[in-house]
Amino acid sequence: QVRVVESGGGSVKAGGSLELSCLVSGPTFPYFCLAWFRQAPGKEREGVADIRRGGETNYAESVKGRFTISRDNAKNSLNLQMNSLKPEDTAMYYCAADSSCSGWTYAIWGQGTQVTVSS
Repeated sequence: QVRVVESGGGSVKAGGSLELSCLVSGPTFPYFCLAWFRQAPGKEREGVADIRRGGETNYAESVKGRFTISRDNAKNSLNLQMNSLKPEDTAMYYCAADSSCSGWTYAIWGQGTQVTVSS
């Protein structure tokens, strides 16, 4: 069974940086598409960034130029470097994996890690 575990959340002031990490168990990691989602209180969950098997990336408009998603297939890890953070980035961030690579549809989820950005 594939497990997804996030780490790296925390509290930071506006303009600061945080790096989120995600470990995905199992030998099939290189075949997964991977993504970071977030959900703020009272809002719907939204896709933040994803990375395909070949390394192609996509970003939400709200984070382009500030966030960078990367993967290390040797370590079964997914990272999200977040710079120039804004209070509106405050949310629970979730790592997700899926082998079907169908748009923003993901079947395997972690428990989430909280990011709080103060003004």
